[in-house]
Amino acid sequence: MRNAWLTVADMARTYHIWTIGCQMNEADSRHLSSQLETLGYHNGTAAEEADLVVLNTCVVRQQAEDKAANQLHRLRQVKARRPDMTIALMGCMVGMREAPGLKKRFPFVDVFMPPSETGPLLDYLAERGAYDADRSFDTREKALRDALQDEEFTLPAGLRGQSVTANVPVVLGCSHACSFCVIPYRRGAERSKPPEAILEEVRRLAAQGVREVMLLGQIVDRYGTDLDNGIDLAGLLRRVAAVPELLRVRFLTSHPNWMSDRLIDTVADTPKICPHIEIPVQAGNDTVLERMRRGYTVDDYRRVVDNIRARLPDAAIHTDIIVGFCGETEAQFMDTYRLAEEMQWDKIHLAKYSVRPKTVAARSLADDVTPEEKERRRKLLDDRQTALLTAKNKRFQGQTVEVLVEQRYKGRWRGRTPESKLVFFDDDREWAGQLVPVTITQTAPYTLNGTIAAHP
Repeated sequence: MRNAWLTVADMARTYHIWTIGCQMNEADSRHLSSQLETLGYHNGTAAEEADLVVLNTCVVRQQAEDKAANQLHRLRQVKARRPDMTIALMGCMVGMREAPGLKKRFPFVDVFMPPSETGPLLDYLAERGAYDADRSFDTREKALRDALQDEEFTLPAGLRGQSVTANVPVVLGCSHACSFCVIPYRRGAERSKPPEAILEEVRRLAAQGVREVMLLGQIVDRYGTDLDNGIDLAGLLRRVAAVPELLRVRFLTSHPNWMSDRLIDTVADTPKICPHIEIPVQAGNDTVLERMRRGYTVDDYRRVVDNIRARLPDAAIHTDIIVGFCGETEAQFMDTYRLAEEMQWDKIHLAKYSVRPKTVAARSLADDVTPEEKERRRKLLDDRQTALLTAKNKRFQGQTVEVLVEQRYKGRWRGRTPESKLVFFDDDREWAGQLVPVTITQTAPYTLNGTIAAHP
């Protein structure tokens, strides 16, 4: 029974989780929220007033790490006034081995948790007596595990009945080790979750009103390569799509070297799987790609995209690009610029190169592109992509598209097409979680606006 082993004092405890970074972090925070609420904690309190504050961090870019450090310095002052407050640091800032150094740097932090691992905090709470001591369990830790078992996939109270979409991690960590990337050092080696555990989570989420799931992995199309049951991402997608309550399934992020014909065919042949593929190129020049240790050439990437578009002509293809990587010349950057014009991507996640400690690039390559030049290249490419999308999205004018409605946003309904185009429309009726036909009346580079075409 939920909260059956909690004291009255425990029932009044509050928590606050601050999250920055990728969808994996969002999924980790959601999971931790469910666990804390199972233990009787309540959300909705400002960090300065909460009994427990968790910072779920990202270090993919220096800017994200700086934001986390600023939050910690602010909380240090709060804890000086409220010494009973518990502060926990979670995510890629902690990584797999960084806790000892962080403890010296931030001695006021009580608990350090590697990415996707909530155990250290749960054990800390158990040690502080979160359970009725008269309960006949071998240890408080066992009581905690048993308490969480039935509630592991229950949505936090603030999301229950509200979440139309949910992120579901299926591959943790990464073993590819691109020269610029800190993820293998912070999230550990690649490991696929068992399909049964994934399907149980998806079924539980669907039963609570979730209608779309995003399967996550640093290289998601490598799912299953470390398992001995013969299942791959294509097979997993088919099994997830078979969950009756689900309306849509997505996946990210893919790697060009693992985008198989079988996977593309599965997307094409399974109506619930959205024709929306995130496949980073990172750079449009072979020398830069080799320096990045990406493992493919620009022509290899072109062939993958051609293959996708031959089988899925209306698919939306998103990509990641880093500008100003070590040694990138103006001519090499212009190769990337021209590739953007050629590829006509539906979205570019654009970043300026940021040195990450312990990576191959940090150890052996010079960060020799100035900050000003990185920003110039970022803006040049961003402006060009905006112009390309402005023209590309005009094809939706007057078309009727299928929108899965997610929520109200500033008084308007907001949702996405199967291709992940963001659509807004006005209507007084309740549409959250439903598929709605919307006729597009106005287009822009990153959003579409319309009206309901007919009653669904």
